Amino acid sequence: MSLGIPPLFSTATKLLKNTSFLRNSCNNLLGLTIKPSFSSSSFSISGCCCCNNRNTLSSPSTMENNKIRGIKSDDKYSKELDVAVRVVQMACSLCQRVQESLVSKRNEQVKSKDDNSPVTVADWSVQATVSWVLYECFGRENLSIIAEEDVEALSRADAVGLLESVVKAVNECLAEAPKYGLKGPNRSLFTSEVLEAISRCNSSGASRGRHWVLDPVDGTLGFVRGDQYAVALAMIEDGEVVIGVLGCPNYPMKKEWLKYHHRDYQEMSKLSPSSSESWNKGCVMYAKRGSGKAWMQPLVHQTENLVWPNSAREIRVSAIDDPALATFCEPVEKANSSHSFTAGLAQSVGLRTQPLRVYSMVKYAAIARGDAEIFMKFARAGYKEKIWDHAAGVVIIQEAGGMVTDAGGRPLDFSKGVFLEGLDRGIIACSGTALLDKIVRAVDLSWDSSNL
Repeated sequence: MSLGIPPLFSTATKLLKNTSFLRNSCNNLLGLTIKPSFSSSSFSISGCCCCNNRNTLSSPSTMENNKIRGIKSDDKYSKELDVAVRVVQMACSLCQRVQESLVSKRNEQVKSKDDNSPVTVADWSVQATVSWVLYECFGRENLSIIAEEDVEALSRADAVGLLESVVKAVNECLAEAPKYGLKGPNRSLFTSEVLEAISRCNSSGASRGRHWVLDPVDGTLGFVRGDQYAVALAMIEDGEVVIGVLGCPNYPMKKEWLKYHHRDYQEMSKLSPSSSESWNKGCVMYAKRGSGKAWMQPLVHQTENLVWPNSAREIRVSAIDDPALATFCEPVEKANSSHSFTAGLAQSVGLRTQPLRVYSMVKYAAIARGDAEIFMKFARAGYKEKIWDHAAGVVIIQEAGGMVTDAGGRPLDFSKGVFLEGLDRGIIACSGTALLDKIVRAVDLSWDSSNL
């Protein structure tokens, strides 16, 4: 199969592969790694084995500037965070295309899982895409991925059309990898390869070692309703979340736009010229443990490439510590959290505003950038919280200056596998200690009468 590489560059590629002297000389002179780009007719120069900065021959100083803002090349986990941000950007683009199709057609792309929650083409497609990229960038040996979906429903005889849609979505997404600075496959993946990519995300985690945690579409119900959802990717090392990336395709970059429904600013985008802050952009938030900073960048528009630093800006939690002025978030669905109990807590600590009910980990995003101050979730008896529903959001809030604990004020424990074992009653995220202390005390006073 032809890769579209001119004969001169093809010859140069063979020389670089076969002549160690020439290769080493180039590396020593430039301080770079030279490799052919199979997505364009030029060479790419990159410091990352899976990133592909196309069409430029950059100096080392320029390459340093090409890093995602907030990521230094010599930092611990710098490559992992760099790849995670890029692949979440890719996944958000995939989700936007699928959501538009679902909202407009309401077709067979929605199925129901055993727990009666809907699952879509996007869930499986994102999981396959992220899995493929992580394995290509970090190797297949000892790479542990914990994710929500399996291939059982896709493997049924009545799911042929659904599987074809997933394979198509995955290949369309991976074909755009160079646009995000990642190297894609040199051919379309076969159906068996897509199923393999989904199914190998079957790790159960452990208290030791490194584990990637993925919720491909968090808030699937919001997704199929054309509302808020998130793509959440985190990395846990020795039981501690060290990287978190949240893609929020329908959450606007500007707080002022929150008064509009996301459909309104999607319509506005059609009427206004495309810019770095066009109406239809969602956002990606990310943070690394111990950095003391969290960042937000806009989603890449379909006609754009990911250009550094992609208008990234630092985000911080709100400085409000007066409950009367604070805004609190809770899940939309009553099945996921007791609205009556959180309403009682809100009244007892002096919260006066109506709750902001939001699907998915977008609630964590709202607190991290100061749009809200409190998130409370108290599930009914028997429900076990899963780590992929919280890991990415927790580290982003913490690095943005906030706090996330259980209802006893203890840090969440991500070292016990798929579930947040030992969780004390519920989860509380706050912009600061003053609000957190008041809520923890209110829980202690109210719990016995909660019937939870």
